[in-house]
Amino acid sequence: MKVLILGTSGQVGTELMRAAWPQGTELVGLARPDVDMARPETVEAAVAAHAPGLAPDLVVNATAYTAVDKAESDQETAFAVNRDGPARLAASCAACGIPLIHISTDYVFDGTKPAPYAEDDPVAPLGVYGASKEAGEAAVRTALPQHVILRTSWVYAAHGTNFVKTMLRFGREREEMRVVADQHGAPTAAADIAAAIVTIAERIAAGSEGGVPWGTYHFTGAGETTWHGFAERIFQRLEAAMGRRPRLQAITTADYPTPARRPANSRLDCARIRSAFGIEAPRWEDSLDRVLDELLSPTAS
Repeated sequence: MKVLILGTSGQVGTELMRAAWPQGTELVGLARPDVDMARPETVEAAVAAHAPGLAPDLVVNATAYTAVDKAESDQETAFAVNRDGPARLAASCAACGIPLIHISTDYVFDGTKPAPYAEDDPVAPLGVYGASKEAGEAAVRTALPQHVILRTSWVYAAHGTNFVKTMLRFGREREEMRVVADQHGAPTAAADIAAAIVTIAERIAAGSEGGVPWGTYHFTGAGETTWHGFAERIFQRLEAAMGRRPRLQAITTADYPTPARRPANSRLDCARIRSAFGIEAPRWEDSLDRVLDELLSPTAS
């Protein structure tokens, strides 16, 4: 199986390149500037460079414009990367007969539902980022029937820029932290997302009598918490490793205004991916501990 991975400089892309793929899998990874979703010619070239004859069996799109607040004042770029790029990519895959796995987000929902969101719940993004990602989903569905769209939330890793690394830095520097406690969701390790994608890719490669269950799926860490609860777990580990733990104050979303509105409920129902692919996510606390083991190691830079 040959897999073309786009966005290998990001959190999920990095983990995809070091994931446990089946023996014999050939990975081709591209990052900017070789592939830039805001430049359509690079998107088309990324697929065309490997076809015909050398075409991949699968493309995984791990690229995205994820600067949620910046997107409010940079709408053109957000839509170019999150809508127009995936549209061109899906069209190129369709022309070459290549299936696509595309990563999306909980931000396509407005967060007003009192229960976890199912895949078929109505989308209603609150801001530019969510709207651009929802438009990208729609573009992929329109252009390419052989797709899997994977929505996730609160992504983190031992590399890149994310909440976990920010909290560790602030925890070392500050005596007190104020963290929002009325937004609910599930932290999701990039390595767990990569492992789920590997499982889906194996199913695509193997096929089945019933065919591949194409469509939209949710995948997040098991369980739920708030940003405050997430930070509390991080600071517990920081204290155990370094003897330092800042005071943690719970605040409301209204106490911490941002340019972009966040969903109060980012919980996603992951029953469909479990039923279709047998994918069961680890508890978010367990995955966080593994990432913190790496970040708090004496040899960590």
